Amino acid sequence: MLGFGLNKGYLCLVLQETLLSPQLHSDVDVGVETIKYVLMGEGAGSIFNIDENTGDIHATKRLDREEQAYYTLKAQAIDRQTNKSVEPESEFIIKVQDINDNEPKFLDGPYIAGIPEMSPVGTSVMQVTATDADDPTYGNSARVIYSILTGQPYFSVEPKTGIIRTALPNMDREAKDQYILVIQAKDMVGLMGGLSGTTSVTVTLTDVNDNPPRFPRKSEQYYVPESLPVGSTVARIKAADADIGQNAEMEYKIVDGDGEGVFKINVDKGTQEGIVAINKELDYETKFSYTLRIEASNKHVDNRFLSVGPFMDTTTVKITVEDVDEPPVFSQRLYTMVESEAAKIGSSIGTVTAHDPDSSHSSVRYSIDRNTDLERYFNIDANSGLITIAKPLDRETNAVHNITVLAIESQNPAQIGKGYVAISILDINDNAPEFAMEYETNVCENAPPGQVIQEISAVDKDEPLNGHWFYFSLPPDASSINFTLQDNKDNTASVITKRNGFRRQEQSVFYLPIVIVDSGTPSLSSTNTLTIRVCDCDADGIAQTCNAEAYTLPAGLSTGALIAILACVLTLLVLVLLIVTMRRRKKEPLIFDEERDVRENIVRYDDEGGGEEDTEAFDMTTLRNLNIIRDNKSRRDVTPEIQFLSRPSLRSAPDNLIFREFIWERLKEADVDPCAPPYDSLQTYAFEGNGSVAESLSSLGSISSNSEHNYDYLSDWGPRFKRLADMYGTVEDNLYS
Repeated sequence: MLGFGLNKGYLCLVLQETLLSPQLHSDVDVGVETIKYVLMGEGAGSIFNIDENTGDIHATKRLDREEQAYYTLKAQAIDRQTNKSVEPESEFIIKVQDINDNEPKFLDGPYIAGIPEMSPVGTSVMQVTATDADDPTYGNSARVIYSILTGQPYFSVEPKTGIIRTALPNMDREAKDQYILVIQAKDMVGLMGGLSGTTSVTVTLTDVNDNPPRFPRKSEQYYVPESLPVGSTVARIKAADADIGQNAEMEYKIVDGDGEGVFKINVDKGTQEGIVAINKELDYETKFSYTLRIEASNKHVDNRFLSVGPFMDTTTVKITVEDVDEPPVFSQRLYTMVESEAAKIGSSIGTVTAHDPDSSHSSVRYSIDRNTDLERYFNIDANSGLITIAKPLDRETNAVHNITVLAIESQNPAQIGKGYVAISILDINDNAPEFAMEYETNVCENAPPGQVIQEISAVDKDEPLNGHWFYFSLPPDASSINFTLQDNKDNTASVITKRNGFRRQEQSVFYLPIVIVDSGTPSLSSTNTLTIRVCDCDADGIAQTCNAEAYTLPAGLSTGALIAILACVLTLLVLVLLIVTMRRRKKEPLIFDEERDVRENIVRYDDEGGGEEDTEAFDMTTLRNLNIIRDNKSRRDVTPEIQFLSRPSLRSAPDNLIFREFIWERLKEADVDPCAPPYDSLQTYAFEGNGSVAESLSSLGSISSNSEHNYDYLSDWGPRFKRLADMYGTVEDNLYS
């Protein structure tokens, strides 16, 4: 019992976790219940209660030091009548005294550890740690001792530190690779009455290379057909190794036997098997049995365990080759032969040979695979294998012939061997030289003598060893006063003018024969004709036109024909003027709407004529496109007696020249053509020449194809005929001039 009057400061009450019943008392209290005790602070009213009459302090529930070890409280003594404090307020601390009520716990458990197999005794595995929530400064409640409950005699644990160590030597992973230990921690220094806790520790033994490879059998037997190709697998062997991972990785090699070089061995990294494969072709007739001594060893060796024994093992592999019926085999895989393209049919080129590799040595017959000799240039003797020429050879067509020869076993025709023959054709000089291209040669009318108008070269299909060399000349009997030829001594020649000036009216085309001789043995020559056209050129020497017809009047055209043409034009002009006058009287417009039909020619007959055939006398498309080749259309009601070829297209030239050529061509055709319209018909052509901005005078292009016909179409021909009259007048003047 503490009195407030005697202790004017902090008081400390030490209480156990299981029992609490202290009492406070004031010296003023005389026992007649005039004083009331009041408690304040941590836990007052919830954990701690005070009897206001006696001052006894009671705990309402069990105290736990691990939750709170100290409580700070305040107490007062109050006069019941005045309700005033009779003593100064006093503060005191209640300290909870610890008892052993918590067992040790392994907060990090359960544990997993690993150590190499064959570890020596005392090898540290790991350290375990247990914690006790009791007060380590009071008694032995928190003092822990470790012990091993399960795992003996293989492992032990240090009591104070909790370090686990191996207890037996040479623990073999291959015998047992995992151990489960149970470790106990007990407080009170392990004395009777102490609390304890346990945890588990899983210890795994890791592998070390302590086991050598071992073959399960000391000898193996395998049978292999001789027809297996190189690279085929003939055997798979494996040495057993109790280790795992990289400690079980193997290496195999052939260390002895008569099969070295014929067979090879590799490792399958996935299965660690040794794969025996064929390294050279097998032949039963040559050797039918092989013996191999194969060694297996660990790839990674641990020197600590070399005392166990050699980390390798050997086995014997016997391989027996089985006989199979094989196809014939040629003495060479590829035969190369050479023959001249001048060789005659039936000439021998060379011989191929094949034999049956089997012990029966059957006879062989030969043939040519026609899929490689489609043209059947060659034949082969079925018995001897002699290859001969069946057709004339031409190096320029095919310089090398690659053929396949078949060798067929007589006793078993299904067995067929293949041989390959490359026949190279030697060149002879059997092709004459010729122009390298088709030359288009022009000469200007004003060309001076000595002017080079063309350089020519030659080609030859032959291939001489020293290359081509050509010689150019004019034939001796074809001397020309117009042109000469100069051999440039470099496989080219120059054509040179020999006279001063040319006239198209006299001769528009010259044909110059040129002799080309090659340098072969014997040499060959050819005569090639060079076509030279005389052209009208501008000041820069550029050809404008090379057509001579525009300067020559046709023999059938007379002055009367021209007068007749002009008279017809004037007649039509008068007719049009009459129609225009009638239109004006009716006050109708001279210009049609776009939907009205417009005719491009007027055809008048004094007899019934040929009807619609006369309207086909010409094609307006041809008039608009003079550069297009003109096709003559024949009358279907008249059988023509003379066939005419279409004329070539006119080259670009000034409009006056083109127009004059056009008129003369039409006049010539009309004079001699039996398919022309009746002679009393008149054909008019509205032509403005090339390059006209207005293009054709025809108004057909402005009329839609689906418009209704209107035959009042001559009202707009007045201005056109005036232009036609002007043009024809110009033509007449030009012609007579």
